[in-house]
Amino acid sequence: MVVRQQESGNGGRRVTVREGSSHALLDDVAKQIIEQLQEDGRRPYATIGKAVGLSEAAVRQRVQRLLDAGVMQIVAVTDPLQLGFPRQAMVGLRTDGDLEAVADRLADIDEIDYVVITAGSFDLLAEVVCRNDAHLLEILQRLRAVPGVLATEAFVYLKLRKQTYTWGTA
Repeated sequence: MVVRQQESGNGGRRVTVREGSSHALLDDVAKQIIEQLQEDGRRPYATIGKAVGLSEAAVRQRVQRLLDAGVMQIVAVTDPLQLGFPRQAMVGLRTDGDLEAVADRLADIDEIDYVVITAGSFDLLAEVVCRNDAHLLEILQRLRAVPGVLATEAFVYLKLRKQTYTWGTA
């Protein structure tokens, strides 16, 4: 198993990537704790403890183990529109050469918040958040300049209908 964690250029944390690991086997209590935190990431451990039948200290220890194992993160989810980024797009990229090296280069771009290696007509998908169409154009030009990128196709978001973070514990 290879574990990589990278810091972003603006001081934010990135997701820890665990390559080659199988999914974590979680007991019902761990799943209940995760569900409690998915509803409210600031919920007190004492409140969670009452809901799942554990002490505050036991919940704190379990949460720390889940965080340390990379099973979950506790983060603030922002609304890009409210932060001055009304333009979002998913960009499909076709590449040649070292696919992971290209993905790593894309992950270093601040305006990209999501990079995934895919199967299908695109090698990579990258979600971008932008101030406006001119900013989107500038980002697309930067993406096309990344060594190994052959082509890009932007899918501009017109309206977000669903975004959820409550999956994974059923």
